[in-house]
Amino acid sequence: MSVQDDLASVQRCLDDLSRSVGRLEQHLGTRGLEMRRVRADADHLRESVALLREAASTPAAQKRPDLVTIPDTPYDDSLWIDTDDEGLGARDRRAP
Repeated sequence: MSVQDDLASVQRCLDDLSRSVGRLEQHLGTRGLEMRRVRADADHLRESVALLREAASTPAAQKRPDLVTIPDTPYDDSLWIDTDDEGLGARDRRAP
């Protein structure tokens, strides 16, 4: 199965879940905390699948971040004049 087929299958299941939650709301009412949580969770799942569908529709080339080339040349020592060597203490002192 392709990703789109899997997403369509999940969408159908969510539609079934939404219908079932609607029937439960008719029987149990919408005032109870439990029912509100079930409805909120079902809605959250629907939003999450929509985000997945959107992410899956973007071309793979756009998902990959641009690579940054790090030069092999050493950094300019003047960048580090006012800093201590982390974990080693200050330059003019000795470590214990």
